Amino acid sequence: MKVSVIGAGNVGATCAEVVARGNYANEVVLLDIKEGLAEGKSLDMWQTAPINYYSTPITGVTNNYEATAGSNIVVITSGLPRKPGMSRDDLISVNAGIVKSVTEQVIKYSPDAIIIVVSNPLDVMSYCAYLTSGLPSNKVMGMAGILDTARYRAFLATEIGCSPKDIQALLMGGHGDTMVPLPRYTTVAGIPVTELVAADKLDAIINRTINGGGELVKLMGTSAWYAPGSAAAQMVESIVRDEKRIYPVCAWLTGEYGLSDVYLGVPAVLGKNGIERIIEVDLNEAEKALLHKSAGAVKEVMSVFDQMNA
Repeated sequence: MKVSVIGAGNVGATCAEVVARGNYANEVVLLDIKEGLAEGKSLDMWQTAPINYYSTPITGVTNNYEATAGSNIVVITSGLPRKPGMSRDDLISVNAGIVKSVTEQVIKYSPDAIIIVVSNPLDVMSYCAYLTSGLPSNKVMGMAGILDTARYRAFLATEIGCSPKDIQALLMGGHGDTMVPLPRYTTVAGIPVTELVAADKLDAIINRTINGGGELVKLMGTSAWYAPGSAAAQMVESIVRDEKRIYPVCAWLTGEYGLSDVYLGVPAVLGKNGIERIIEVDLNEAEKALLHKSAGAVKEVMSVFDQMNA
């Protein structure tokens, strides 16, 4: 299995390193437009192989998509990172052009690849890659839900004083302010989270999760990278190993949850064919309303993209 990561910034480099260290790919290619960046980071990573005890070779290249030829999975992280005071929607005009160009090159050399998009605004960039690639929708997806649920689970683990390993949670909807946390589907070692966390504290944690990306931007002056990169790598692993793990994934909906023609975060089975099945969980009326509101917000930004390309 060959995995290529486009963009050797913090997110892309983290993703490439986690994939290589997992020892489930035969080859990892890291590509960037900045001369020497991908080569240097890849060399540095490869020199950790004897220390971290893995064998997957990592190759760095500058803007040479021929090196990605025959990739089974391509992770797209390219784009302008979010800056303080900048919303994800502000990024659309710049990043849509970048993602479109990258996708065209990816498909030229790897026409059967599965594409995982990490670039922001995530939902719309997934839509951009889907339209550009011409691939079936099960092979083009976005990474958002795993990151959002990881933040949610991490905050809960801190509040409860337990291992995050014991927390299972589900978040749906768009990546950003309109995401839909689902406390009813949140458990701690099988125990409903509402039995362990007071309602006001749970509400505060949900709010912190919704604004999780913005919190990090304020602290660091740029977007997060360890968690996003690791989340994308987790999706790669489930596909490479055909694990059929169930993750919240930004997927193209065709009637699920009463929604169509929109990329939105939903639980899905990830295996060797990409998105093998979208799972429809039972939502109450309030949750459905929030999900449809989130879809409406995503469609508004999608329409901006459509107008740009009209």
